[in-house]
Amino acid sequence: MSEPAPAFDAQRFVASLPYRPGVYRMYDAAGELIYVGKAARLRDRVGSYFSSRPQSPKVAAMLKRVARVEVTVVSSETDALLLECNLIKAHRPRYNVILRDDKSFPYLLCPTDHDFPRLQFWRGLRRPAGRLFGPFPSAQVVKQVLQQLQKVFRIRNCRDGFFAHRTRPCLQHQIGRCSAPCVGLISQADYRRDLEGAIRVLEGGSVDLRNELEARMAEAAAALQFETAARLRDQIAGLTELQTQQIANAPRTRDVDVIALQGEPGQYAIALLTVREGRSLGTTNIFPNAVGEPADTLAEFLLQHYARQAVPAEIVIDLDLPDHGAVSEALLAVAGHAVQLRRGRRGLPGRWLELAEENAREALRMRANRRDTIALSLQWLAGQLGLPAAPERIECFDISHTGGEGTVAGCVVFGPEGPIKRAYRRYNIEGVEAGDDYAALEQALARHGARIAAGDLPRPDLLLIDGGAGQLRAAEQGLARAQCTGLKLLGISKGPDRKPGQERLHVPGVEVARTIPSDSPVLHLLQRIRDEAHRFAITGHRRRRARRFQESILETVPGLGPARRRALLVHFGGLPGVLRAGVADLEQVAGVGTALARTLYDHLHPGA
Repeated sequence: MSEPAPAFDAQRFVASLPYRPGVYRMYDAAGELIYVGKAARLRDRVGSYFSSRPQSPKVAAMLKRVARVEVTVVSSETDALLLECNLIKAHRPRYNVILRDDKSFPYLLCPTDHDFPRLQFWRGLRRPAGRLFGPFPSAQVVKQVLQQLQKVFRIRNCRDGFFAHRTRPCLQHQIGRCSAPCVGLISQADYRRDLEGAIRVLEGGSVDLRNELEARMAEAAAALQFETAARLRDQIAGLTELQTQQIANAPRTRDVDVIALQGEPGQYAIALLTVREGRSLGTTNIFPNAVGEPADTLAEFLLQHYARQAVPAEIVIDLDLPDHGAVSEALLAVAGHAVQLRRGRRGLPGRWLELAEENAREALRMRANRRDTIALSLQWLAGQLGLPAAPERIECFDISHTGGEGTVAGCVVFGPEGPIKRAYRRYNIEGVEAGDDYAALEQALARHGARIAAGDLPRPDLLLIDGGAGQLRAAEQGLARAQCTGLKLLGISKGPDRKPGQERLHVPGVEVARTIPSDSPVLHLLQRIRDEAHRFAITGHRRRRARRFQESILETVPGLGPARRRALLVHFGGLPGVLRAGVADLEQVAGVGTALARTLYDHLHPGA
């Protein structure tokens, strides 16, 4: 039998560390990396964890798990910062700064590979072909900007496939939001000029563009081209409206990110105010899961955030960083251009920073209120259902289909902080009678329960079912098939009028359904979970159904490869034309002989 590993002697380990820059890694008894940190002097930084001074609750909880610490000595603080950032991204230790939402920021994209390009929403870590404008703080801001630009410059918003097959103008042209380049109602040169105008607005050249439009309007009026002059007048009015919707204008063109951190260790909020071309585009809030000091947390956030996002020329922060120079050098290495990192105190940056700080404080307040409400609701549920404690993990199932087709079961997960989206699951239902929700739910719970019983998924404290007594029995049967026992179930069904506020709760073994007052926070929480399960399930169903209908029937024809399918669609202008074609017509397509034409026709017209 092997001897147990010796206990970690923190004092002896700290005494062995050098006074050099480096990175330290903390591991638990199972060998899991739980924290990564950087230090200008390893002995001082690591020693601060194991000193006699009080630690924050989260730091104390982390230190109880530490079984060993490893260090890497580097040549400079900048190297330590970059190494720390890389390790955190690669291993995602649970006690480091982890951004709750891994989605990248939204942008506007203008592809360059089309005669009539369009402006479109884009989000992703991969850089696409074309010009990017942004980032914007939220998808809603992007949609608002797109809508305004389309009203002013009449840029098309349809997909390329739709554009290529139009024979007459669509509704967007009729309501004055598209110049209809798809049917030749505008020349390529004129469309390019409108598109360049929209791009100039995105680049901050609104003033020069306005002067140019006014000059063109005067020329058109002098030449008695009154329709052209009226259209330019409307563009100028729309451009004026678009300019007045900006939150604040800087006296000069500048790209700035303003970042403010508020709160205490373990409960931080970071507000990021985005300023592009001198215009404030609003704020976005991030809640890092961090236990370090505010300045250290802000430094870690800067490195992690700008490792994935474009670095502006200027970053204004609300704290003095102890390793300010090293952070600046690290950002310079990532950006590839000069980056000014400074604390804003006066002038316009100071006002921007005050706005960001206020947003961070408000975000913390609202988050605390939401968390308190959820905690009270969970405690009430525990008392009503006989649970030993407030549930930490609630799962909810819902079924979605259209006439029994493309049935999908969605499972969402909620905790004390709200939705845990990384734990969501979907199950495609097969082999049940169309429209049989009970059988679909039983199958989904049998598959889900089997994964819980096998230890592949954690056990929920409460399993919520969207439905009444029938759905609840189906869920129990599915869990019984999977030999997954001991789960607490609760059904939530709509009332007699199927209106919000009339929901009834169904407990296994209890015949009479319970009701909750319509203004109860508990009911609001259950409605929120139920509605999220419905949204998640129906989204999965729509995607499954869309994949089925998007799959061309031509793909199922034996001997018909991609090149011949493409030739058929181009020759006949789409699938409807192929379906109308006879054998002789099909033979006229390059690569389709008599035998394949007959096979294709028989496949498309069975029994003909």
